[in-house]
Amino acid sequence: MPTRSGVSSAPRLLTLAAILCAALASQRAAAQGTSPPVDAESRFNTGVEHLRAGRVDLAVEEFQRAIKDDPKNPYFRKGLGLAYAQQKKYKEAVEAFQKALELNPYYVDVRNDLGTALLLSGRREEGRQEFLKAFGDPTNPTPELSARNLGQAYLEDQNYTQALSWFQSSLAKNNEYPDAYLGIADTLVASNRLDDAIAQLEVGARLLPEQWPVILALGEAYYRAGRFGDARAKLELVATKEPGGPSGRRAAELLGKFPK
Repeated sequence: MPTRSGVSSAPRLLTLAAILCAALASQRAAAQGTSPPVDAESRFNTGVEHLRAGRVDLAVEEFQRAIKDDPKNPYFRKGLGLAYAQQKKYKEAVEAFQKALELNPYYVDVRNDLGTALLLSGRREEGRQEFLKAFGDPTNPTPELSARNLGQAYLEDQNYTQALSWFQSSLAKNNEYPDAYLGIADTLVASNRLDDAIAQLEVGARLLPEQWPVILALGEAYYRAGRFGDARAKLELVATKEPGGPSGRRAAELLGKFPK
């Protein structure tokens, strides 16, 4: 079972979901009477749309224009950082996220983004420290994400003891968080504890029966263990339920490798 993508490749933090959170935060600020200038807000929203469509260069331009109109808006800085990260311009992304935190030290969600950008730029210890700060902040709305990011960072460093501890902390914060189950399973597999990984994924699959990445991981773990009947049942379920998605495509690929 390969390690799933996290801070080492296109990180989950730097996604459309994250930028839309920033957009919602901006809208909340507007509702409180602290709305940025109309042109700046429009440019920011246009940047979000470009990022959604994969037009990252255009997104950068729009975020930069929004910042020019409203340089003290931390949400615009976060948007720019996310776009830079998609371009793999991690130094620029780090600077944008740091500026967002400078403008709003209580914008704890940015620490997750900053930590990811630092890791991707090779500054791994600094990145882990940002995740740790985010996890320990009582205002953090998603401590399970910060703990998961720490687990993923340690997993990539092959520090399996710390990785397992942090993935378990993530699960303790939110036992319906799929990435926590996946992270624990990846760490157990890397530690040659396949049976334990299967047991953990079975718990996750019972609790989250429509989280196809978890069901896929369980099917793949069964396959590795030689439990081909159990594996086929799970993989066929994923392939049927999510035929066009990444989990469904991976399930179909594995089904093609079954012993004849």
